Amino acid sequence: MGSHGITDKVAIVGMACTKFGERWDVGVDDLVLEAAESAFESAGVARPDVDAYWLGTAQSGMSGLLVARPLRIRDKPVTRVENFCASGSEAFRQAAYAVASGAYDVAMAIGVEKLKDSGYQGANAAPVPSDGTNRNVTAAAMYSMIVPAYAKRYGVDVAEVKQALAHIASKNHANGARNARAQFRKEMSVEQLLAMPRIAGELSVFDCAGVADGAAAVVVVRAEDAHKYSQAPLFVKALSFVVGDGSGVSDPDYDYTTFPEVVLSAQEAYRQAGLTDPAAQLAMAEVHDCFTPTELVLMEDLGFCDRGAAWKEELAGTFDLDGALPVNPDGGLKSFGHPVGATGLRMMFEAWLQLRGEAPAERRISTTGERNLALTHNLGGYPGEMVSFVSILGTEGPRA
Repeated sequence: MGSHGITDKVAIVGMACTKFGERWDVGVDDLVLEAAESAFESAGVARPDVDAYWLGTAQSGMSGLLVARPLRIRDKPVTRVENFCASGSEAFRQAAYAVASGAYDVAMAIGVEKLKDSGYQGANAAPVPSDGTNRNVTAAAMYSMIVPAYAKRYGVDVAEVKQALAHIASKNHANGARNARAQFRKEMSVEQLLAMPRIAGELSVFDCAGVADGAAAVVVVRAEDAHKYSQAPLFVKALSFVVGDGSGVSDPDYDYTTFPEVVLSAQEAYRQAGLTDPAAQLAMAEVHDCFTPTELVLMEDLGFCDRGAAWKEELAGTFDLDGALPVNPDGGLKSFGHPVGATGLRMMFEAWLQLRGEAPAERRISTTGERNLALTHNLGGYPGEMVSFVSILGTEGPRA
């Protein structure tokens, strides 16, 4: 790939995340204000100190006015971006590259979405012309195809795959139950989850991420300026974004057991960060568990385990909070729901808390103090037609 990366050139010096859920009590402006004001406070800056803003939202606003209006910004650029479910990550990526280029000293990325009272249930767009090969089923149906495909490819009984999926959901619900910002805060046992009726293929409603309102924000500066703002900044080690060509939906050889865009984005991120054994070098990972089979496949695509082994590793507790590599210690999309523009930044907020030792004791990762790198993975689209973002963040800055 052609990216030269911005390793150790940009630092996160402030972050904030609202509570996610059915926020009937607030509007989009309120969510923007809550996230932005808390991020300003976290970084020790005021509104005039931020030179430029990037907004990630799928359908809660059409321009930078969504941020400029509630924050009363009159003389600064505010850029609205959208890239499916990775819109928040896209806002961060652009803010980081803007700072790294020297164009701005301080930038903010904000992700926000208000879905619960809009009549929508996720990323929706007006129909566009196509060649007739585009999908025509629901997201749940598309991701449900992973289950039989995975079982067939690796010679695993479907019941065993479902057991692993139930463990994923139970793990993430347990983590979310300990997170005050999560929408769903009730633990669910594997037995309870397996007893749920199916709604799409082998998936139950508890295999699917919910719908939510929420916002998150981040303040970034050049790495050499980081300690002017924070005693414990996080440094950007890698940012990778890959967009596929959508051919999987019409390719008879595509079998749903891997997401090529994720594989490529992860490989590029590891190259930038100099990682050779991510499962052993990362302290944690936040991944895009829009559906439980997604997280299963991601464990292999991100290189956390061998092909065909993710179901065993899930059942063995490898990715539990007290496992060798904690995955989704905040509860993931499963517990938070998915306010599209905010999700990518919500993942980074968890890395911010965990790597800085600020996560509450009851959900602190087992690797605290042993490793200092975190990965976030944020995808958009469907199997066969996907965009994929990977970031790697760390506590150690550039060497003098």
